[in-house]
Amino acid sequence: MLKVDHVTKYYDKFKAVDDLSFEIHEGEIFGLLGVNGAGKTTTFRMIMGLLDITKGEITLDGKKIDYSISDKIGFLTEERSLLPSKTVLEQAIYYGVLKGLDEKTVEKRLDKYLKEFNIESYKNQKIKELSKGNQQKIQFIISILHEPKLLILDEPFSGLDPISVEMFKKIILRLKENNTMIIFSSHMMEHIEYFCDSLVILVKGKSVLEGKLTQIKKDYRRKNIKVIADLDEKEVKKLDGVISIEKNKDEYTIKIEDEKYVSTIFKKISKYKNVVKFVVEEPTLNEIFVSKVGEAYDEEV
Repeated sequence: MLKVDHVTKYYDKFKAVDDLSFEIHEGEIFGLLGVNGAGKTTTFRMIMGLLDITKGEITLDGKKIDYSISDKIGFLTEERSLLPSKTVLEQAIYYGVLKGLDEKTVEKRLDKYLKEFNIESYKNQKIKELSKGNQQKIQFIISILHEPKLLILDEPFSGLDPISVEMFKKIILRLKENNTMIIFSSHMMEHIEYFCDSLVILVKGKSVLEGKLTQIKKDYRRKNIKVIADLDEKEVKKLDGVISIEKNKDEYTIKIEDEKYVSTIFKKISKYKNVVKFVVEEPTLNEIFVSKVGEAYDEEV
């Protein structure tokens, strides 16, 4: 288990992370979300032992993270961290040996992943000769060659085409099945919804929302109603509880303040002609994220 326990980080007088706490268990994918500058990168670096903690504690399986256990952590950064003049094999051996692997094991595991990504021919090519997407694949492979107990993925799908994204997804879910703990950070909320069991949203280093994704959606009172019918938009918008109504092709999305308004809205909608759909849905994570981040900034004004 990874435990972040009341962690605070100052840079001189600037508080980058403010009393942050969360836990990640084996086989769990955890979302760490926030706008740029929210404190995510600082948190990653503290977890890896690259930055000192001002207050609080971070432990992996009950042990403070230092060089004795840092080999159990893998990290895929948003920025490219590859050596452009090295070949793919040389790069893999360089990082693999740093993580305690012998060269034979590195090459064997590298060959397996290159085959899975269908890029075996790149093994002896220099990093600088590869496309951005293929560099991202190599960076991902290198981050998991040592079979980490904890894997940090920061915008892992950057520069990837849809087919490559599906390849990444398959491997990430396989790692989860093998009990790897994964911290997943992305600005693409649909990816967070796809992968994450639990999450925390940071605003200026402080958690403004945390918990199981299913419970977060359940607790968020606003709902969306999907409707296909011949509506009078102006009339529907006047109904109690309706926040907004939007039309996309032949389908309306009615955003409401609370589920308690559903029955009265249904009675109104049922009177219109050609009603073929009326479905109440949970809000998207993107809606919740925008709302919670916006509320946090409003409280400071």
